[in-house]
Amino acid sequence: MRVEGARRLRATLRKAGADLDDMKDAHAAVAAMVAAAARAATPRRTGRLAATVRGNRALSRATILAGYASVPYAGPIHWGWPRRNITAQPWLADTAALLEPRWTAVYADGVDRAIANVKGA
Repeated sequence: MRVEGARRLRATLRKAGADLDDMKDAHAAVAAMVAAAARAATPRRTGRLAATVRGNRALSRATILAGYASVPYAGPIHWGWPRRNITAQPWLADTAALLEPRWTAVYADGVDRAIANVKGA
């Protein structure tokens, strides 16, 4: 049995694997999408907390961050703090869950583009 194009198939499979490992563009798009919606959904008194919501692109994930050292209350506002009578307002998690169909489509497109690069003979 002889496989025509086996060398090219191996090379493109290797490249597709690298493309799947390096989904930075998809992570950046998802992070930007969720961060923009989360910024609008942030609980507000002064708007300082909403101004700190941002997306972070990475090699292996999209991350949405909120708060800085000067705005340290993002965690207690999001997750709550019962001993201080702060009720949880999980706006980041809720926004990500609400937008899940949109961001899963972005990831599916990224995977499809990587698979489209796989060629045989």
